[in-house]
Amino acid sequence: MNQLRRPIEFVKDRLGFETLIKPLDHNAPPETTEGKSQWAYIFGFGILFSFLLQITTGIVLATNYVPSPESAYQSVEFITYEVRFGDTIRAMHWIGASAMVILVLIHAMRVFLTASYKYPREFNWISGVVLLYLTFGMALSGQLLRWDQDGVWTVMVAANFAGRVPFVGEHIAQFVLAGETVSGSTLTQTYALHVFILPIAMVLLIGLHLFLVTYHGISELPKAGKPVNPETYRQEYEEYVEKHQRPYWPQGIWNELFFGGLVVTIIVSLAFFLGPRDLAASPDLTDLDSQPQPDWFIVWYYALISIKPQGYEEVFLVYLPLGFFLFLLILPLIAGKGERHPSKRPFAILGLSVVAGLFIMLTVVGLRAPWVPAYDTEPLQAEQLGTQDERILEGARVFHERGCQYCHQVHGVGGDWGPDLTEVSTRMGPEQIAVRTVQGIGNMPAYQDILTTEEVDLLVEFLTEVDELGPRARE
Repeated sequence: MNQLRRPIEFVKDRLGFETLIKPLDHNAPPETTEGKSQWAYIFGFGILFSFLLQITTGIVLATNYVPSPESAYQSVEFITYEVRFGDTIRAMHWIGASAMVILVLIHAMRVFLTASYKYPREFNWISGVVLLYLTFGMALSGQLLRWDQDGVWTVMVAANFAGRVPFVGEHIAQFVLAGETVSGSTLTQTYALHVFILPIAMVLLIGLHLFLVTYHGISELPKAGKPVNPETYRQEYEEYVEKHQRPYWPQGIWNELFFGGLVVTIIVSLAFFLGPRDLAASPDLTDLDSQPQPDWFIVWYYALISIKPQGYEEVFLVYLPLGFFLFLLILPLIAGKGERHPSKRPFAILGLSVVAGLFIMLTVVGLRAPWVPAYDTEPLQAEQLGTQDERILEGARVFHERGCQYCHQVHGVGGDWGPDLTEVSTRMGPEQIAVRTVQGIGNMPAYQDILTTEEVDLLVEFLTEVDELGPRARE
């Protein structure tokens, strides 16, 4: 044993091992070191392990990835089909991104439920919120690097809605695309963000987050009737921890290490059996029949497109997400003291339930891709319209062939992207319809170089008369 102890002491002395673990050498609340409640504190380490796995697999992928529009798609195919274990590494990176998103969301909900954002841990929460959004940023940027139709069109849609932000939207959209549209510059910039800028920012924030956790101590479980008082909290916390004498190292960390290892094992196992996400077709911005499907953790936002009330696009797609982010940032500043126990915070629990329910509902809706234009829709026939008027039927043909029906419905036939145009004549006159068609607005492109004057006239006549036709008029 003495012969074994000597090299161990040599390594500890030369590498400063004891100094490295010193931040962990502190007492912690008993909830984190023993009993069933300690499992509520393990998700942070799960996030850390999944992030380290993302870094590792990302480095391996980067050695074979070519960030140029001419070669990016082919390099991903090469990684998937030619590189040994390349498909498994891609799958680990893809599934690991999902795991990290799930764990970050669960961790954030646990912290919110126990009100661990209150004094003195306000900046623990703020740094965690920024990390949450950076995680989504990493996930979104990673989709583009596949450089397939799904990735390219997903980013195009994101940039389109970023452009709706008041005052600075146009600049944000141009920044996201590195120009006016998706190009080689977009890929180069996104690669730099995904591989260098965002990971470095996350490493720095994770370091700050862990430092704050050790500096302020791990929050104890809340107790009903024991509100946080900034004037007495620190002393009460220290007395509580010292009274129970539960060292975090090594007792408290074993469950977290076990959970972190379990997360990695699950990711690797799923990657081995499921494989990576299938590549869509190579990107073609002229292919208007493309039906992009972003990864599941982004579709909730795209689902808002399909359920937004008409005329409130900016409110639902810009102001609400931006307002929610700002609310999360200032939450500990406006609610930094008082009760922590869930039973004493009914409105907070109700709010969390509503947000979680909406996220799940929008994700389910989004997985059906309702923002995708209805390319398989059939043109309206004379029987459906209830008329034999040749100009009306010709207008219906133009409405379909020129792609209007892909995004708009008439008498229940068509897509959900844009507003229903069955009763458009009650909101707009013929001249307004013509101007809107020719000049475009918001997501709707300008058709001045696409439609002839005769086609515009036919389309306007059709839309002006369509409310008097069809099933509703025959009832």
